[in-house]
Amino acid sequence: AYDFMGKSTTYREMLRQIDRVARAFYALGMRDGDRVTICMPNCPQAVCAFYALNKIGALANMIHPLSSEGEILFYLQESNSVAALTLDQFYPKFAAIRQQAKLPKLVIASVKDALSPLMKLGYSLTEGRKIARVRATADTVLWEDFLRAGDAVQEEISAQHKAEDAAVILYSGGTSGKTKGILLSSLNFNALAEQTIAMDTNFQPGDKMLAVMPIFHGFGLGIGIHTFLAVGGRCILVPRFNAQTYARLLSKERPNYIAGVPTLYEALLRNPEMADIDLSCLKGVFSGGDSLSVELKKKFDRFLATHK
Repeated sequence: AYDFMGKSTTYREMLRQIDRVARAFYALGMRDGDRVTICMPNCPQAVCAFYALNKIGALANMIHPLSSEGEILFYLQESNSVAALTLDQFYPKFAAIRQQAKLPKLVIASVKDALSPLMKLGYSLTEGRKIARVRATADTVLWEDFLRAGDAVQEEISAQHKAEDAAVILYSGGTSGKTKGILLSSLNFNALAEQTIAMDTNFQPGDKMLAVMPIFHGFGLGIGIHTFLAVGGRCILVPRFNAQTYARLLSKERPNYIAGVPTLYEALLRNPEMADIDLSCLKGVFSGGDSLSVELKKKFDRFLATHK
């Protein structure tokens, strides 16, 4: 179903994880109609939490993990969130506004929770050393404790909803004033997946999408992650990237599909590391999030043709 920093997870295992996270949210007190903020990069915990909340009928309030304290406060209050999930490295921002936000529950995950044993050791010796340890309290729960609490839930927790019912809150860029919360339904996401794959007659189950567009972004979540998981594809989850490292990702992962905003494609055309790259692995390229000029489309089409 997905790869994350060298570790692969099957659909069977992903579905088991989603069910476990759903029970953990239920044990934490989340119920049908509750709003829960997910403040995460592209990582397994974020993906599983997104689907787990949908399973119990709660709404996932998706926000940028690099948001300022003031922005996080706004998102929590605007959505009436009763809980939030974030990484340990972002905990200080939540701690600073927690009392003002009146946030009852906070779940803290770590990147290392989703890594293989060897990668986990390497992370702990490098980036992990820079992150202050978060201590569990009555209202701040660490990821492993969160999961263990859910293991005790025995009752059926799957909620029954109409396709048109609200399922996710995403946010506008605020280009015409204050940023706005946008309610999207399960039907919105599933229709997007069906339409996208119906358009692409070359798709085969197991085809890989380089999922670099963020999970808190409608394009990244809808096309980069949900569409490919809904139809049996394979998502390569990239928690952090820039245009300079993109060529290396393409060469290493050999994805069948990529998705990005127009500025990403402009940056790729200027990237010297893309000069000799072999793109014969690609079946399709998606552009979204902004209007794609005819000039850029023609230029990138030529680039694709000359790179196989």
